[in-house]
Amino acid sequence: MSAIVLLILGLGGMAAGYFLYSRFIATKIYRLDPDFRTPAHEYEDGVDFVPTNRFILWGHHFTSVAGAAPIVGPAIAVIWGWLPAFLWVVFGTIFFAGVHDFGAIWASVRNKAKSVGALTGDVVGKRARSIFMIVIFLVLLMVNAVFAVVIAGLMMNFSTAVVPVWGAILVALIIGQLIYRRILSLPVVSVLGVVALYVLIFIGPSVPVQMPAEVGALSGNAVWILILFGYAAIASLLPVWVLLQPRDYINGLQLFIGLIVLYGSILFLNPTLVAPAINPDVPAGTPSMIPLLFVTIACGAISGFHGLVSSGTTSKQLNRETDARFVGYFGAVGEGMLALAAILAATAGFATFADWQAMYTAFGQGGVNAFVEGGAYMIHNGLGLNEVTAATLLTVMAALFAGTTMDTGLRLQRYIFQEWGEIYNQPWMKKNAPATLLAVGSCLLLAFGAGGADGTGGMIIWPLFGTTNQLLAGLTLLVITVMLVRLRRPMWYTLVPLCFLLVMTIAALLIQLRAFFEQGNYFLLFLDIVVLVAAILVAMECASALKRSRAEMTEQKE
Repeated sequence: MSAIVLLILGLGGMAAGYFLYSRFIATKIYRLDPDFRTPAHEYEDGVDFVPTNRFILWGHHFTSVAGAAPIVGPAIAVIWGWLPAFLWVVFGTIFFAGVHDFGAIWASVRNKAKSVGALTGDVVGKRARSIFMIVIFLVLLMVNAVFAVVIAGLMMNFSTAVVPVWGAILVALIIGQLIYRRILSLPVVSVLGVVALYVLIFIGPSVPVQMPAEVGALSGNAVWILILFGYAAIASLLPVWVLLQPRDYINGLQLFIGLIVLYGSILFLNPTLVAPAINPDVPAGTPSMIPLLFVTIACGAISGFHGLVSSGTTSKQLNRETDARFVGYFGAVGEGMLALAAILAATAGFATFADWQAMYTAFGQGGVNAFVEGGAYMIHNGLGLNEVTAATLLTVMAALFAGTTMDTGLRLQRYIFQEWGEIYNQPWMKKNAPATLLAVGSCLLLAFGAGGADGTGGMIIWPLFGTTNQLLAGLTLLVITVMLVRLRRPMWYTLVPLCFLLVMTIAALLIQLRAFFEQGNYFLLFLDIVVLVAAILVAMECASALKRSRAEMTEQKE
């Protein structure tokens, strides 16, 4: 099949989701009020609570939730064939991710911008909040520790991307000053920022920066990880308008340009999908497609991490409640578009089926490498761009998104420690600096405590990310559903995705439990049991909370 057909169907479906379905959800279900005073105005402090232009906020939200995951997940899942991955990304974006992300912003804004973890205590109960906070902490720990490894790996393997990736931070700092001091208008700043970013990308191959393989007692990879956490700690303490917002905004623009380049190369090259629609001959050891497809592709279809960003940073910056539709739902559509690009690059970016099979020799293969190599192949042959430059462009794209997710993830982890300080009455933990040190310290403890001098400890627990992350998405949908029931509004639009996620997550956890036992991996076996118990407790809390809410409604009617 031609990749163009898949491209048109995918983009058309997501466009219909935004223009039709999200409008219905906004007006009939969440019932957005343009006159509602958002927490960004009510608690404005110039650091975390900052009323923000919706386009800039969309850039922050979109790039924070995107990261490398919508590239990695789909580019691994195509091992089962391109059709299941395509259907889950398109329909998951429309009916799952958009409603989830949009709803998390709405729920938080309506409750003083509380994170979805803290909000659970008010909406469902303290027991559910305790479960939620543990799951949130695990997800953030995984995201921060693993994305540091991913970015460090890209820096080590693609030395041409080092200057563009770090130069983008300087560009963002300048952009932030130009925007918020109103020196230049947003359109002018946007053009200048994008031009500067792409100039850096073209300069990158001329000035490669290679970290030595060994630096003292540490590997080069470990040094990059330490540098990344040092940067993320500083970024998490700065006011959002100084670095976080402008960096994410300009990255969002460059992603769309990168997608246009990638999609344009498909239109010019008209490549064929060399991978099968359904792969009947998967490599030995590949797990069952159902339910593993739905946890392998999380970001790009639905992801619990999005609920953390939506309720952790985005809700504190929303200027008007009606902006939540554009920021939340369209942010999910943007990520779905990136996941679609990853599927096309990983299935149509190879000359032959044999080349594709050589990449996918085992489950877990592909990922960023398949996206970069496949995408560079299509851009080079479709648009004539030098293959090294094309690979640098896509590598920078992946690294910048992983970096923005890490920035936001560490800030969110700081919020978790501060919320624990509030819950357990520890005033010192409520302060930004101590909470940031705790966040960084916990990540480094995992990275170097479990991974030794190489700093790759986060990879040890990464196999549980998909299931833990989707459990988190189910918890977020639970909070939104209970709110809708109490407001006497239709709940099916969130309840159906909630039930589907819980069933698939619990099934995936059981499959992984058996695999870890057979492998003798008792550490992951223990963590799997912890997450599985949390999933079952969440399901019970879900039924209990919904039953209580409906009983309250019945009493009120009587």
